[in-house]
Amino acid sequence: MMIEVGLAVNFFVALFALIDPVGNIPLFAAATVGIAEAPRRRIAVYISIFAFAFLTFFYFTGVGLLQYFGISMPAFRIAGGIMLFLLGLEMARDDFTAKFEPAAGPGDLEAVKNPGRYARKHFERLIVPFGMPLLIGPGAISAVIIYAAETARAGWSGRVAGIAAIGAISLTIMIAFVLSGLISRALGKIGMTIVVRILGLILCALAVQFVIVGLADATGGIIKMKAAHPY
Repeated sequence: MMIEVGLAVNFFVALFALIDPVGNIPLFAAATVGIAEAPRRRIAVYISIFAFAFLTFFYFTGVGLLQYFGISMPAFRIAGGIMLFLLGLEMARDDFTAKFEPAAGPGDLEAVKNPGRYARKHFERLIVPFGMPLLIGPGAISAVIIYAAETARAGWSGRVAGIAAIGAISLTIMIAFVLSGLISRALGKIGMTIVVRILGLILCALAVQFVIVGLADATGGIIKMKAAHPY
């Protein structure tokens, strides 16, 4: 049981660093500027459901796709680690909040007359690029496939732990976006920038660990297992 809990926690931390719900709060706030509170909450729920469904799909099919194309898990770990490192480096060095802020616009009357329909229409516009690839990008998909192989070793209990981690990160996305106005005001632009850069540093470290594990598996023990699995 402790193994499954550890896998779920590590999986959640990796997805949290990759998806970065807190760092995406100012982007969500900018993308929903001028929208009433009720439609904004609905959009947050829709995005969290999209994240859960999309990540779950790759969680169950990702390993099979690798087998179909003849890609080994060590090779995918190394490639995914390199990609995650580049993404983390950009997060640690650049200001994403300034890159994706759209110009503010007036509210829509439809948000008052039919908030559900308005939220669905706005969500459809946010799927690309906000939902994917900004929120659910190649890094998150790579992590899901890698951890799917890890949790599969623990059987169905491991699979359930992985689904729990995906559900937890989806719930975190919803809560963060629902509270986007409050959190943005509390942290401010400087606080948001600090959070994004710290998560970028964590992501770089996770990426290096992916590469170490991939090299350890591919080289038959040249790299010590203590370095590949320190905890």
